[in-house]
Amino acid sequence: MRNLDYTKVSLARETKETLKHYNINLNRRLGQNYLIDNLKREKILKYADLSSKDIVLEIGPGIGTLTIPLSLKVLEVVAVEQDPKIASILEERLKEYKRDNVTVINADALKVDFPYFNKVVSNLPYQISSPITFKLLEHEFDLGILMYQKEFAKRMNALPGTKNYSRLSVMLYFKAEVDLLDKISPRSFLPPPKIESVVVKLVPKEENKIDDFFADVCRALFQHRRKKAAKSLLESFHEIDDLNKKEARKLIEKLDPDLREKRVFQLTPYQILDISFELKRLLHK
Repeated sequence: MRNLDYTKVSLARETKETLKHYNINLNRRLGQNYLIDNLKREKILKYADLSSKDIVLEIGPGIGTLTIPLSLKVLEVVAVEQDPKIASILEERLKEYKRDNVTVINADALKVDFPYFNKVVSNLPYQISSPITFKLLEHEFDLGILMYQKEFAKRMNALPGTKNYSRLSVMLYFKAEVDLLDKISPRSFLPPPKIESVVVKLVPKEENKIDDFFADVCRALFQHRRKKAAKSLLESFHEIDDLNKKEARKLIEKLDPDLREKRVFQLTPYQILDISFELKRLLHK
């Protein structure tokens, strides 16, 4: 059995030896950039405030960089890995470490139904950052500690009027508390990605004021974030309803003129919510 005091093992060396042993060539296209920094791994585990009662979901576990130490601290880990070869190797490594409290699910995280979990800790594949975040927020859980590309993370809690303010910022404003905890340089990964990463704390909000209609309005607005709200809505009204342009214009003209004339990136989340409520009323939805 392996030495379970993983803190005394060089994560970089162990990762390289494991990849060589199993003849693994990492696929950047699938977001296979493995964390090899012991100190950053320890910080991530501390941020998660783990207990022996926790059931942790991990998306994209790879060869077990986080999975194995997680399994030593919690009741259960559910690890969702899309690559069948990597999933098989992870299961072998878990047997080697005698960890029987990890369930490995070989599936696409965007398509599989997640079992119960109360925390999620993951080095997320960056190409699915947005859809997987919104899928996670369809579930009730206590805390997420997640790694994202820095530019994506900056958009998660950007303020109105700033260059990073986006549809993502507005949607997450209503869905979760977002805190950027720590930066991780490309040197902390194998292979080094071309971008910096950020560790984000995500805590779902209990009261969710938004629905699918709001999401459609938000999408329509932010397709033209620098235009005035009225013009943006008119050009992208197909995202909201199938009205023709003339009917859509009449409807938009009934909105609050102060909101209509504001540029989209200057609208606060609650102003966008007001626009959504009023459009929904006018459309009798």
